Amino acid sequence: MRLLITGGAGFIGSHIADQALQLGWNVAIIDDLSTGHRENIPEGAEFHHVDIRNRNEVFAAFRSFRPDAVTHQAAQASVAISVRKPHFDAEINVLGSINVIDACVEHGVGRFAFASTGGAIYGEVAEGVQATVSTPPQPVSPYAASKFAVENYLRCYRHEHALHSTVLRYANVYGPRQDPHGEAGVVAIFLKRILASESICINARRESGDDGCVRDYVHIGDVVRANIAAVQGHIDDPILNICTGIGTSTRELATQLERAVQVSAITSNGAPRAGDVERSVLCPGRFKEYFERTVTIEEGLKSTSDWFHDHLAVGALV
Repeated sequence: MRLLITGGAGFIGSHIADQALQLGWNVAIIDDLSTGHRENIPEGAEFHHVDIRNRNEVFAAFRSFRPDAVTHQAAQASVAISVRKPHFDAEINVLGSINVIDACVEHGVGRFAFASTGGAIYGEVAEGVQATVSTPPQPVSPYAASKFAVENYLRCYRHEHALHSTVLRYANVYGPRQDPHGEAGVVAIFLKRILASESICINARRESGDDGCVRDYVHIGDVVRANIAAVQGHIDDPILNICTGIGTSTRELATQLERAVQVSAITSNGAPRAGDVERSVLCPGRFKEYFERTVTIEEGLKSTSDWFHDHLAVGALV
């Protein structure tokens, strides 16, 4: 297998690269290093320092590597940034994605996995409900709208070009190596601040002081398994939720992280964030049919906190 990973120097993409190399595959990474990190690129992976908005360079990377399959992780991944800069978000998430998809068609790529968003695409998910892939998407942020746009482009490309694609709608992904310095990735942000004895902010769900928004947190290990299975052709569904089906409020998450690291957090209360939905919990039914056991949040937060503790100790996250 010759696997090309866009965004392979980032959190999710680099974990996929690690697993693909362990399987003995040839791996190439496309990344502009705007949010990814060169040190995340595993030894043995071919690296192309390319911005997916640059169509010519994307096509050149494909010509050089000749992939059998592609997993497309490169994205502008912050809801807050998408609200402030919707044009910037669309340049990367829509036009950049079209460049990658066109390169797949041009070079006869057999399978394509797309990192979409289950955490934002469904909009508000009512109490007691889990969003399924048949739930009509209701994007309330430019980020969610751009991801849904690409899903629709892929539907067109399946019809017009027979490009075999699998849309993976991620819940809120967390795990070792997540970047704690951006605006996305609350687990990483909270862990770094708790371990550094800095305060964390519980952004409100509705009013300052409440328990915050409810999210479905899924471990990176489950996300990697889904991507590997998708490019191997082991997932029949055109769209699959990657999730646990368990809702956790921001305050509950902070409490679980305190327990994992055995440190009391200094908390403050903030206002709701622009573009955030109040509750997002996805249905894991089909996902669990493919993968019988998923990582529990207790297991995942423990392994993640251990990683952050070790790397903070050596100054790698400063």
